[in-house]
Amino acid sequence: MRPLALVLCLAAGPSMAQGLADTLGLPTGAETTATIGSPAASTLLPVGPWTEAGFDRLPLEGAIRQTAWRLRASKLTTLQILDPLRSQIEAAGFTVLFSCETEGCGGFDFRYDTETLPEPEMHVDLNDFRYLSARRKRPGGAEYLGLMVSRSSESGFVNLISVTQAGAALAAQTPAGTAPQTAMPGDTASAAPFAQELENNGHVALEDLTFESGAATLGQGEFGTLSALAAYLAANRDRTVALVGHTDTEGSLAANITLSRQRAEAVRNFLIERLGVVPAQVSAEGAGWLAPRASNLTPEGRAQNRRVEVVLTST
Repeated sequence: MRPLALVLCLAAGPSMAQGLADTLGLPTGAETTATIGSPAASTLLPVGPWTEAGFDRLPLEGAIRQTAWRLRASKLTTLQILDPLRSQIEAAGFTVLFSCETEGCGGFDFRYDTETLPEPEMHVDLNDFRYLSARRKRPGGAEYLGLMVSRSSESGFVNLISVTQAGAALAAQTPAGTAPQTAMPGDTASAAPFAQELENNGHVALEDLTFESGAATLGQGEFGTLSALAAYLAANRDRTVALVGHTDTEGSLAANITLSRQRAEAVRNFLIERLGVVPAQVSAEGAGWLAPRASNLTPEGRAQNRRVEVVLTST
C-alpha cells in the first residue's frame, strides 16, 4: 500500500469531507476518522482484480481527497454497508467500473496495492472487504471514486477516495436543477461507417493516430477514429475489443512487441480517461513487426506499419 503523500487532518465529524463524501449517507453513528486532500496529486485506481498476470488500474491526476469513517458497535456486514452506498453513488450519476469482494478482488495483493488511509483511521480485514470504483463524466474531465469497505469484530470501516480531473471541478459548481451531462463522447451518426467496418471485417486500423519511430507516446489531436470507437462501445455495452499495436522492423522483435503493447495501452488510456470508455470493454496487446501491411524497405512503408488496430473480440 502506498498512501498519498498529503497532509493528514484528523476530523471530528463529516464536515471535513468534500464533494460526494460530504453528502454520502452513512449508517447512523458513523464518524469521520480522517481526511486528506491535495488540489494536484496522482493515484492508481483499480478497475479490475489483482492477478499474477497484471493489475488493471487507471493512472489518474487531479484534485484528490480521501476520507475514512468508522461505524462503532456496528453489526452490519460489509455487503450491508456497501449496497446503500453504491445506490447513492449511482443515483449521483456515477457509472460503476468495477466491484469485487475479498478473494474476487485478489485478496492480500489487491488490498496492499490499493490506496486507503492507514490504521487506525481505516482498518481492512484481509478476509472480509469489498471494493468499488466508479466514474462520472463532466465537461472537460471526469470524477472518479474508489470505495473500500471492511470491518473489525466490533466496527465497520469505510474509505472513499475521489479524483476530480481538470474541468470537472468547474462543472461540479453547476447550479442546482441543471441536468448533469450524461452523453458519451462521439457522434453516433459519424460512427456508423466505423461500426459497420468493424463488424463486417472484425478489425479496423486507427489511421489518424500518430507515433514517432521508437516512441509510445500518442501524438496530439482529436482522433476521430477514437471518438467513433467510443461511441460504438457506448452504444453496444455487450461488445469488447482489443487494441493491437504494430511497429516497423527497426529493432528486435522482443523490444518491438513491448513497444507496440505500450502504444496500444496509450490508446486504451486515452479511450478510458478522455472518452469515458468502460475499461472492461477494451484490452491492449502488442504484435511488434509480425503483421506488416506495407514494405519496411521504404520510410513510407514503415510509417504505415506503425499503427494501432482495433479488433472485435466479442462472439
